[in-house]
Amino acid sequence: MDKIRIKDIAERAGVSVGTVDRVLHERPNVSKTAREKVEQALSEMDYQPNMYASALAYNKDYTFVCIIPQHDSEAYWDEIEEGVQAATKHRRDFHITLRLLYYERFNAPTFIKAAADCLAEKVDGVIVVPAKLEVTRNFTDELTERGVPFILLDSYLPDLKPLAFFGQDSFQSGYFAARMMMLIASKEKEIMVMKQLKDGHIGSKQQSNRETGFRHYMRDHFPEIEITEVNLPLGQPKETFDEILDEFFQAHPHVHHCITFNSKAHLVGDYLLRKNRRNIQIMGYDMVPKNAECVRQGSISFLIAQHAYLQGYSCVETLFQAIVLKHEVTPVNYMPIELLTKENIDFYRRTNIG
Repeated sequence: MDKIRIKDIAERAGVSVGTVDRVLHERPNVSKTAREKVEQALSEMDYQPNMYASALAYNKDYTFVCIIPQHDSEAYWDEIEEGVQAATKHRRDFHITLRLLYYERFNAPTFIKAAADCLAEKVDGVIVVPAKLEVTRNFTDELTERGVPFILLDSYLPDLKPLAFFGQDSFQSGYFAARMMMLIASKEKEIMVMKQLKDGHIGSKQQSNRETGFRHYMRDHFPEIEITEVNLPLGQPKETFDEILDEFFQAHPHVHHCITFNSKAHLVGDYLLRKNRRNIQIMGYDMVPKNAECVRQGSISFLIAQHAYLQGYSCVETLFQAIVLKHEVTPVNYMPIELLTKENIDFYRRTNIG
């Protein structure tokens, strides 16, 4: 079908071009009779508006907020941040502004403060990495009450009714990790799980779900293998980690395989390099630079990647599609579960967009 012009609609409805333009852009000063004539003409002509062009012409300003954990440079969240910023830049013609707010893991008041800062201004869309369910729900319920769409990143909490979710299927990811590890560790009697706890709590629901998936596979297929936990407490210096790991490996000389469900496999990888211990293999998560270097040097054998940059980019793009272009969006977006090794890590591409 040929492109339908505003002039064609005006002629069909028997009104002026200006009246059609006001109806299409939902502007005031249109009589009920004229509006009904235009709407009938639009229906008869099966008019499909060009939302992209309309959004550009509307010249509205949009504010998106992204609430994520505070983090070191070169960490998993760094890639998320780069992704959201790149997507914002890509859509700069639509006057989108992105504000980043941070909170401390295990510190609910800092999340509450970030949420309050977000709610104190007029926002059009929000990306949030959930903290504890209760404080996250209080925030997202307020967003829902205000009609502000939000996207959950990293941890999927469907009861909160987000516009969309981006992240791995964390249970399946942990199950996959166990299956891959046991291709080379099936003869072992004991495996070490490295955790980073604070006051006995793990960093995120995602990490917890990965561990659950891992343990399900091990229970179903290798129930005879002992799983021993080691905690490298958050916020402690390298010397403390060395002492903990020295003590563990002295007490467990037959452990040759370790796994961690966060992005800090390099803590053990760096230790093994400095101690020149080549008989221990580590599996971890996320292709952050420190992990990648340990893979290249052989102290980490496997990494499971989840496209952090692409997750961040896609969150902003999804808000753009839903809020600016009024398009339907996919509600649940699971990222690939990819296994990286020394042989393929340099060919891994964080994204092909932006």
